[in-house]
Amino acid sequence: MSETVLDISDVSSGYGEAMVLRNISLGIRPGEIFALLGKNGMGKSTLLKTILGFVPARQGSIRLFGEDITTLTTHLIARKAIAYTPQEQTLFQDLTIRENLRLGLRSDHGFAEGLARVSDYFPIIGRRLNQKAGTLSGGEQKMLIVSRALLGSPRLMLIDEISEGLQPSMVRHLSEILLAERKRAGTTIFVVEQNVPFAFSMADRYAVLKIGEIADEGVAGDEPAAARVQEQLQL
Repeated sequence: MSETVLDISDVSSGYGEAMVLRNISLGIRPGEIFALLGKNGMGKSTLLKTILGFVPARQGSIRLFGEDITTLTTHLIARKAIAYTPQEQTLFQDLTIRENLRLGLRSDHGFAEGLARVSDYFPIIGRRLNQKAGTLSGGEQKMLIVSRALLGSPRLMLIDEISEGLQPSMVRHLSEILLAERKRAGTTIFVVEQNVPFAFSMADRYAVLKIGEIADEGVAGDEPAAARVQEQLQL
């Protein structure tokens, strides 16, 4: 068994002539919640898109569950028990909540069980299955995006800026849900965030990305580390 679920080794990537990430190395362990923190424009989302094959790595390697996926296409990576909640809107606005959720699975197998579980986490989802996604509020749409990711019990979740624009009570609820899912299924979670209190409320370890490079990393959970990271994000 691999000691890491996700191993990023000396990875650089970017768009066109612009190099966004330079020599990134991170290892995320089974069942770990790992937070990547940084201001806008530092390359956080680009790293997730590089892992998923949307942006090709120009050097280095990426291993998922011990397998080298550096050159795999996105649709092949997506089949490997991995779920992605992107920062940008990814719902089908004219489809119902049920139909959007169904798209989170490759078949109907396990749908009823998964639906019952995410409805416990987000009761509003279970009550409004026939409502069109486009009529939901911004916070409700984020609930649906997270629910769709959780539906298939992924081994690894990649979560991009999920707390942005949410009320503090919903941010706390999301933290509780992710911790519960890790406890229930041993899910490994890689969360990209600017919200330091949210990230540190659940993360085991963290790294700070600054202008495409790792500027700091360590164990999450203690106040001095949180204060140091918060200061770095304000500079």
